[in-house]
Amino acid sequence: MAGTPGYVALGDSISIDDYSGGPGRGGASLLFANRDDDFPEWRGRDLRSTSPGTTFALLATDGATTRTLLDGQLPRLAALPSRPGLVTVTIGGNDLLGAYGHTAAARAVVAHVSAALDRALAAVSAVLVPGGRVVVGTVYDPSDGTGDAVRLGLPPWPDAVALIAELNDALRRTAARHGAAVAEIAEHFHGHGLTAGDPRRPEARPEQRDLWFCSLIEPNAWGAGGVRAAFWAALHGG
Repeated sequence: MAGTPGYVALGDSISIDDYSGGPGRGGASLLFANRDDDFPEWRGRDLRSTSPGTTFALLATDGATTRTLLDGQLPRLAALPSRPGLVTVTIGGNDLLGAYGHTAAARAVVAHVSAALDRALAAVSAVLVPGGRVVVGTVYDPSDGTGDAVRLGLPPWPDAVALIAELNDALRRTAARHGAAVAEIAEHFHGHGLTAGDPRRPEARPEQRDLWFCSLIEPNAWGAGGVRAAFWAALHGG
């Protein structure tokens, strides 16, 4: 692969545009090119401004799991015409959701996610340009740490908050083994879920800008800004 180093976003719906109002409005897209009309305070703080000539490939997909990442997205990454200088990865939440309500199974999922991410990051490193960077995102909690599944319309699972924390610890450890930075998406989103409103609302662009979730587990337009902020902080140290 040859050409200008680019930015590639891998992973799940935390990174995509679909729930935030359309093309160019998701968290990864905002990192590449800010929407100055929505986020004027971010004008000039995007890859298009700070690294002119950077290309962007959004390979993240709705509902992606670690299997999707390994079997679908990594081959697409390897087939790109130019080597990336930056890769972000948001993964693990859908794997954990598949074991919702079953603590022992969820702990096994956490171990599986860590092992799969190990493989994925090794593959990503093999195609990065020298000095390229990788950022791994943590997984947010729409309950804002309350664990109030009833208000989220879910069956009770007392261990849910603890399992999300275990997953995020595993993501951080795995990222560290590969020298990847961590985007603390979970921390950025805390207080913007159930304590701010109803995360089940379907609107991509609610008037209430401190509510960052829609359709329960998706980042809306304002949440996409939070995802971008977490990526930016991981890259720039604040």
